[in-house]
Amino acid sequence: MQLKEVDVVENISPEEFKTKYYNTRTPLVIRGLAKQWPAYKKWNWDYFKEAVGSKEVGIYNNIKSDAYTPINKADDYIKFGDYIDMIRKGPAQWRIFLFNIFSHAPQLSKDFIWPVHLMKGFVKRAPMLFTGGEGAVTHMHFDIDLSHILHTQFIGRKRILLFPYEEQHKLYRKPYEVLSLADYTNYYVEEKSKLDLQKFPAIDKAEGFETILEHGDTLYMPAAYWHHMEYLESGFAMSLRALNNSFSGKMKGVWNIVGMRNIDTLMKKYRPKEWYEWKHKKIFENAAKELV
Repeated sequence: MQLKEVDVVENISPEEFKTKYYNTRTPLVIRGLAKQWPAYKKWNWDYFKEAVGSKEVGIYNNIKSDAYTPINKADDYIKFGDYIDMIRKGPAQWRIFLFNIFSHAPQLSKDFIWPVHLMKGFVKRAPMLFTGGEGAVTHMHFDIDLSHILHTQFIGRKRILLFPYEEQHKLYRKPYEVLSLADYTNYYVEEKSKLDLQKFPAIDKAEGFETILEHGDTLYMPAAYWHHMEYLESGFAMSLRALNNSFSGKMKGVWNIVGMRNIDTLMKKYRPKEWYEWKHKKIFENAAKELV
C-alpha cells in the first residue's frame, strides 16, 4: 500500500477547509473542533452508562461477513451498561455501530455543536455513536449513502486506514456490496497482519492515508471514502453525517440503498452459492485489470 499521513491541524477556517479538503475530497484531522464542545469533558463511560445503561444494543464481533450473512445482523445483544463494563476491563473484541444514543437520551444533543461553518447538509436527526473494546475491528468498507463524515473520537485511540472510492478494485471490492473481500486486520504489524498480499496483490498498488485518532480528534472523511478502523484501546466516537454535495453523489447513494442493497439481499437469500461464485470471479477480474 502507498500510504500518506492524514494532514492534522488544530483549527481551520471554513475557506481553507473547503478549498484544500472539502472540494478536493481530501481527509483531514482537526484537533481543536471538539475541544469547544461540552462533550469533550463530559462524555465518559459513567456518563453514558447513567444515561442509557439499561438499553439493549446489538454488538458485533471481528468475524468478516460471508455470502450467507445478512446485512448488519448483530452477533449478540446486551444491555449497554453491561457492554461498557465488559470493554472497560481490557481487550474485548466487540463493537457497536450506528447506535443513535440521542433517541434514547436527547439531552446529549446539547453537548456538541453542529459544525455548519465547515459544511452544509447535516442529517441532524441521526448523529451516531460508535463504540469498541480494545482489539475490535471495523473491516474495510465505504458508507452506503456516500455522505461526508465528521468522526470525533472520545476516550481511547483508534487507527484508521483510508482510501478514495476510485481505489475500489485495488482493494478487492465485492460487487453489489460496500465491503472488501480482503482482511486488513493488523496491516501495520507484520507478524500479526492478516493481509494476504500474495492472494490480493493489487492492494500493494492502492494509494491512501492512515492516521491515529485520540481523545477530541475529529476526522473529516470525504464522501465514499473506504475506511478500516482498529480500536487500539477501548473507546467511542460520534459521527456526524452531511449529505453528498453533488447531485450525482446523492442519486448514487439512493441507488446503493434502494437498489444495490436489495438486489444483493435477494440474491444472497435465493441463490447464495451462485451469487458468491460470480462475485468472487468479478473481484479478481477487476483487480487483475488494475495490476495491468
